[in-house]
Amino acid sequence: MLVENKIERIFMLSLDLPSTAFSEKIQLTSRILLIEDEELIRNMIALNLEEEGYEVIKANNGREALNILERQHLQGFGDNIDMVILDLMLPEVNGLDVCRLLRYRGNMIPILILSAKAAETDRVLGLEVGADDYLTKPFLLDELIIRIEALLRRPQQIERPAIKIGNLLFDSKASCFKRNGKELYLTRREYCLLEYLLRRKNEIVSRGEILENVWDYNADPFSNSIETHIASLRRKLNIGRQNDLIHTFSGRGYKLALKKMN
Repeated sequence: MLVENKIERIFMLSLDLPSTAFSEKIQLTSRILLIEDEELIRNMIALNLEEEGYEVIKANNGREALNILERQHLQGFGDNIDMVILDLMLPEVNGLDVCRLLRYRGNMIPILILSAKAAETDRVLGLEVGADDYLTKPFLLDELIIRIEALLRRPQQIERPAIKIGNLLFDSKASCFKRNGKELYLTRREYCLLEYLLRRKNEIVSRGEILENVWDYNADPFSNSIETHIASLRRKLNIGRQNDLIHTFSGRGYKLALKKMN
């Protein structure tokens, strides 16, 4: 695959194309912000991603990465970065705080955590603060590429009319959920999960359907990640001890409804 990409580039450069065609080629290239403090690993990943046709912007600490994202946002080019690859053990600002801050600011860019922390608790915490995927070191480059492609294939959020159930409202224009008029702070995964349950309201949704439609095909079907996110959503939805909207049906799945129905 690497050889084919090199041949393709040589072929493209040899053509007498107008400048507009070449500009379109560049614009279609996905841009990845790689945040990794170990220079050898950072350069190795960047080289391989560039061989695959991606444009890579490198940062060696969390503060530098946040400055890059903020600078592009202020210049009007914030959407040019298509995803972030993020190490957790970073100097200046650690990876978890980078992830938290991006989500707090409403930045829903796909985030792939790439970390030597392999414990289940670390993985769950990374997903809890808003990461979309988690890959542990050491890793296979082929697997990294597959996961990147899976995240970049996900469709962009399109505008839809507001949906509600009881006093829970999904405002698609503002890209937020509100209960009793109070906005809920949700991670990207919680946001996608709640939207999916809301669009399937009053239906029992199985774990398999959630894995297929909210997670991706790389998700571990035996992980307790879904249960963790459901529990977190319940805590955030039950403002002021309001009645629970998410109901569990043992062996069948979950339902978003005003009352638990068989």
